[in-house]
Amino acid sequence: MTKHRVLASLGCALTAVLATAWSSAAPPTPAAPIAPAATTAPQRSRPAAATRPVRSDAVATRPVRSGAATTRPVRPDAATTRRARSDAATERSRHSDTTVRTHYGPVRGAAHDGYRTFEGIPYAAPPVGRLRWAPPHRAAHWSGARDATRTASACPQPAGEVPGGSTDEDCLHLNVTTPDGARPSRPKPVIVWLHGGGFTTGAGSSYDAHRMATRGDVVVVTVNYRLGALGFLAHGDLPGSGTFGLADQQAALRWVRAEIGAFGGDAHNVTLAGESAGGYSVCAQLASPAAAGLFDRAIIGSGPCTGRPDRPFAPFSVPLSAARATGADFAVRAGCGSDRDVMACLRRLDVSRLLAAQDTDQQPAHTTPLLPRDPAAAIAADRFHHVPVLIGNNHDEGNGWAAGIIQAGYPVTPGTWPDIAAAFFPGPGQAKAIVRAYPVHRTDGGPVFGAVIGDADFACPTARAESLLAAHVPVWSYEFADEHAPPLTPGTPPFPLGAPHASELPYLFDLGGRPRDLTPAQHRLADTMVDYWTRFARTADPNGPSSPPWPRRTVLSLAPDHIVPTGTARSRHHCAFWDSLR
Repeated sequence: MTKHRVLASLGCALTAVLATAWSSAAPPTPAAPIAPAATTAPQRSRPAAATRPVRSDAVATRPVRSGAATTRPVRPDAATTRRARSDAATERSRHSDTTVRTHYGPVRGAAHDGYRTFEGIPYAAPPVGRLRWAPPHRAAHWSGARDATRTASACPQPAGEVPGGSTDEDCLHLNVTTPDGARPSRPKPVIVWLHGGGFTTGAGSSYDAHRMATRGDVVVVTVNYRLGALGFLAHGDLPGSGTFGLADQQAALRWVRAEIGAFGGDAHNVTLAGESAGGYSVCAQLASPAAAGLFDRAIIGSGPCTGRPDRPFAPFSVPLSAARATGADFAVRAGCGSDRDVMACLRRLDVSRLLAAQDTDQQPAHTTPLLPRDPAAAIAADRFHHVPVLIGNNHDEGNGWAAGIIQAGYPVTPGTWPDIAAAFFPGPGQAKAIVRAYPVHRTDGGPVFGAVIGDADFACPTARAESLLAAHVPVWSYEFADEHAPPLTPGTPPFPLGAPHASELPYLFDLGGRPRDLTPAQHRLADTMVDYWTRFARTADPNGPSSPPWPRRTVLSLAPDHIVPTGTARSRHHCAFWDSLR
């Protein structure tokens, strides 16, 4: 394999790895399908101190005088009776607050300090057997209260964010986090979060949303959707080719419209949000006619709608013809390429064999019924759902990939830089122009390579998407710029990473259930970001009295103690240069 092929393959592999560069605290435990209604719900690792249940018929006993022949129960005093009744009422209230009736059956979640969680709720039938590579079907009903106190399995994926990976196809579940004040009579705005991971890895359960729910007073829903070849395989005999994962997301949104009111969410105020592949998924749903009416606002993080195949670090979509060619290669690698019925053969295979045969990177297909146009073309042609948008990226998006490639044994020096640039930008004359615009000196190769990836794949495509969207809908733009953001991966990088891809996520969520390791100034920034995101979800305007002003038609730079709007934040990213290389 040539050095160019090695570097390009490594870049694609790092796309999925760095998009979800943390591990959950523990492997997810599949949720029990049905639990008896009378069973006490187990608590998660962070529960509020629960009041121990007291039986309603409990009777206090005390010994009688030592000379009595027997010890008999006596009537409790008034204080004991009041305490018992209060404890019983508290327990009944706690179960009432954590049991919610859906159209499929009741679910029982867990109460915490200021919020409630409902995990592992199925929004579609398990995509197994004949439903493997089929559009999502309705979930089955259940009787009794379903245990919603434990996370469900992640969708099949190699080891990474999910320790040990996953081979469980029964994965179309979502998780709901509600603030204590959320009630059907007092509904809260809803944020539906789509995880990143290169359409290959990730899980909704990796995103602990309790801070966003409590501080922002919103209901947060995190979603699993099919990944890899199981989510995006295309084949000539396969209806829905290349878009099964996107169809899952739409099924989850339909569930939210129908069911979230019972959890205290406002079904008429739903914000679809995501980062990396999740952000690009939001772009795809903006462009999908089938998503009409399923959400009211959009938040797009580090997944610019104008991604393209020749800029492979950011997510993008491919024509159906290209997706089918990739699918044919996949069938050959899986051992089904020459079978008379390729799909029947693939449906018989174990998940582990499918994971071993799939490409590292995956993309949804356009020119399909669900996604008729490439999202970039749809937005340019004003063929997208007109909802307010909050969109942005990180200042140093490419540094994580550059560091990983250097650590894999490919140093970026004045001598190697032309060859490395050509590996990722093989178009005629592109590498030479890039080397001139981004010269590498003796010691700065890594940051220069990171700037090229960040500018070409994220900053400038995001700026273009902002411009296209703002011609038709209100748009709020940001750049996350904390140069001391906590690292998401262990070890010492070969150069300071600044604010690389995904580094803003710990400011919005507790990743993998772990609390943030932030300085006081970073905590203030995290609170401000949550305020901006949730106010946008509430009113379509992130501004409020407790935060620095965020004017439209500017880019808000987000850094600790330095939150400033600027009209020139993107200009330093050489966007005019990259436009010239189209």
